Formats: sequence, structure tokens, C-alpha cells
Amino acid sequence: MQTVTQRFVRYVQIDTQSDPHSTGNPSTEKQKDLGRLLVGELHEIGITDAELDEFGYVYATIPATSAKPNVPVLCLCAHMDTSPDVTGAGVKPLIHHQWDGSDIVLPDDPTQVIRLTEHPDLNDQIGHDIITASGTTLLGADNKAGVAEIMAAAEFLVKHPEIPHGVIRILFTPDEEVGRGTEKVDMQRLGADFGYTIDGEMRGTLEDETFSADAVKISIRGVSTHPGFGKGKLENALKVAGDLLAALPKDTLSPETTEGYEGFIHPTHLHGTQDQAELGFIIRDFSVGGLQEKEAFLKQRLDEVLSRYPHSTATFEVKEQYRNMKEVLDQHPAVVENALEALRRSELTPERRSIRGGTDGSRLSFMGLPCPNLFAGEHAFHSRLEWVSVQDMEKAVEVIVNLVQVWEERS
Repeated sequence: MQTVTQRFVRYVQIDTQSDPHSTGNPSTEKQKDLGRLLVGELHEIGITDAELDEFGYVYATIPATSAKPNVPVLCLCAHMDTSPDVTGAGVKPLIHHQWDGSDIVLPDDPTQVIRLTEHPDLNDQIGHDIITASGTTLLGADNKAGVAEIMAAAEFLVKHPEIPHGVIRILFTPDEEVGRGTEKVDMQRLGADFGYTIDGEMRGTLEDETFSADAVKISIRGVSTHPGFGKGKLENALKVAGDLLAALPKDTLSPETTEGYEGFIHPTHLHGTQDQAELGFIIRDFSVGGLQEKEAFLKQRLDEVLSRYPHSTATFEVKEQYRNMKEVLDQHPAVVENALEALRRSELTPERRSIRGGTDGSRLSFMGLPCPNLFAGEHAFHSRLEWVSVQDMEKAVEVIVNLVQVWEERS
């Protein structure tokens, strides 16, 4: 059997960065490079129905070994793409064996240093083997750690048919990092009753609550004329946009000033000319009511700014992105309780957490597949300081194996 570490180190060297500006499915064809590799490896371990579809999704089945007729079909899910925030090309994974707690200086850019004082989750990693990139790229533990863990667990279960479990469906998705990870999932083809994304952070955590999320697009039409003759006529759309950004609070309602259950309004892009400008925002809150309050606040600020530009106009478009999975999971308590039991059987102290973000599980839950998020061991994601522990990945494999047995026992 290949270790989870061997798999992980191989996967992160394949560039699978997604593109938020692409309209393709998947957003980048290179994501299929990893998909094809995974399908080949699944075939090698004996999972003969593994397939990569035209949209970049990998589907596969581990047949049931239990004689019980009513064991729910479980889906194990992870995403193959990496964040557009930092390049994922040319990743050089480095293993820092038996880490002693000292600063980890990444050799290809010595200004990139992983310090215990800045990464408190490292406190319980002394003596572990820490994997990082070399300093010029992200690592890709988000979410190739989860991919490797599902693959390692799949191989273990196939080679140990004496372990009783129901049908297990494997789903590897593209484009999670650009909010489109479930856009083309064929739920009928998937055919699962309950699911788990393996895409969390700290060892022993289960996340059963996420932000609810909307996107807002504001399109501004100014009044354009020759700047040499603009007095009393010109209304610069870029200045309207700038005034709107300046009108946002400086000490609240932003990612840099909020934590816990506090939501935010976050500008993501601005482009345009003096004639037209477009701003993009993401709105986050744990409740739909909170989203609506923040959207109303942003619209009020826009109206106040426009009042100073009487001949300019703007449109305000809201697009739903995902909703808090807790609304669905509360209706299916066994999904969470069975995961907590699997963590306990793996000699971990379970910790339920909320995510200040979303996962594929957020949308899958509202598509009919209740789907909380289990830890994968990934840390400092979307950055050059990303790291993961070998021992955490091994423990995640153990949790997956225990999880499928818990479901079988309790069916």
C-alpha cells in the first residue's frame, strides 16, 4: 500500500489552480490532469468504475462489504483545485522530520518563515513531520490532503474486505476555490444518502456550520466628457466607486475587523473607466437575515454616494452563493453524531466548529446530500506558509475507516 504521504507529495506537484474569471467547466483544463491520475490509481487498487467526466469530476464506488440491506450510501468528497490567490505551479514539497519547534525558513524565499508564535496550531505538532512548500508557491494541502486521505482510506478498505461497511461513493470536485465546486455534480449519478467533505483544519475537528454567502455586483454609469471641458459636466465613475469604498466602516463589517459569528462586507474587485465602473463584493453572515441587513447597508451607502453625483446611475445585483449547512444538518443529527463517534474511536477529542467560509458540503447539503466537514489537517491555506502534518493526515485516514464502520453498525 502507498502511504497517504506518498500520495500527497505526488498530488501537490500537479498544478490544479482554478480561475475565477473563466467561464469553462472546469475553469482550468489542468485540473483534469490530477483527475486522470486519480482515476488511474483508483483502477489500480481495484475500483473499476472510477471515471472522470467532461466537467472534471471524478466518481468512483467502493462496493459494500456488509450483509445488512439498509446501510446508507456514504459520499467522501474532496476538491482537486487550489486557490487562485497564490500560484500552484512548480510546488516543491519539503518534509521537516520530527519538527523541534524552531522557525521553519522556506529555502526558495527565506523571507517566508513559519513561526510557532504566529501559528498556534503548531503547539501540538512538536515531534511531528511537517510538510511545507519551498516558499514561492502554496503547498496545496487545501485540499489535496483530503484527496490523499480519501485515496489512502479507499485502498485500505479495498484490501481489507473483512471490514464491514456499506456502499461508499467517492467524489473529487474541481473549482471549489472559485465557488463552483458543485455546479455540475450529477446527484443522480452520485447516488449517495449522506456525505462528508474532508477539507478541514485542526486534527479532531468537525465543522457543521458555515457562513451563508451572497455576491453583490455594482455597475456604475458616470458622465464622461473631455476632461479639459469637464467642469460642471464630468462625473467620473471611478471616483463614484472610490467614494463608495471610502464610505465603508473602517473598524467593523470587514474580514480584517471581525471574528467568530460576525459577518462582513468585502470588496473583491474594481475595474472600469471614467465612464463606467464595476465593483464586486462578497457578503457573509451565519444567517440569511444577517446577509440581507448587510446588503441593505451597502445599498444605502451607494445611494448616499450617488446623491452627490446627480447624473450618475448604478445597478445593484445580488447573487446567492451558498447557505449555512447547519439548516440541513440539524434535520439529520446522525450525520454529525456518527462522525463524532468516529473521532472518538480514533482516540481524538472531538471539537465541533463553525467555518468562516464555505465548503462543497454547504451546497451539497442543500442539494439533498447532508454533508458536514471533517478535518484534513491543512493549515495556513491560500498562502506560501501553508503546512500539514504527516501524522494528522494518517489520523484522518483512520477516522474515515472508523466512520464507515460506525454507519454500518448503527444501521
